[in-house]
Amino acid sequence: MGSTSSIAHLRRAVFARHSNAWSAWTRWATTPLVLVPVWTRRWPHAAVVAAWFALNPVVFPKPADQRAWATRAMLGEELWIVDRPKDVALAINAIATGAGVVALVAARRRNLWIASAATAAQMLLLLLYWERMARYFDARSPAEER
Repeated sequence: MGSTSSIAHLRRAVFARHSNAWSAWTRWATTPLVLVPVWTRRWPHAAVVAAWFALNPVVFPKPADQRAWATRAMLGEELWIVDRPKDVALAINAIATGAGVVALVAARRRNLWIASAATAAQMLLLLLYWERMARYFDARSPAEER
């Protein structure tokens, strides 16, 4: 098995479980945790947060079906990553990433208001991105498979 097929197999295995709505929503809801180790400057905090974000996509079982919006968003993201279109979702994702960087810098400077506002912006933009990903999935997936 070549490295490309190994990567595809790993990606499919991760997204199969991460597409569980519980995985998607808990990961989204805990986005602010990324700021904790930057704010506190403590490695143990970084280890706990890193462990959570590494384990979250694989600790939940595969979803029973693909009806949930979050499930369709995660499956759409998987397709989108493979297809690599240059579309509005790419711009939304880039802006959300920028907001995350602003939040991290603000946390490093211990500026609560900017860190909070940037994290809120990032999370809202991620919901817009998810909407695009759910649409992407719906446009590429036969209705009888959902």
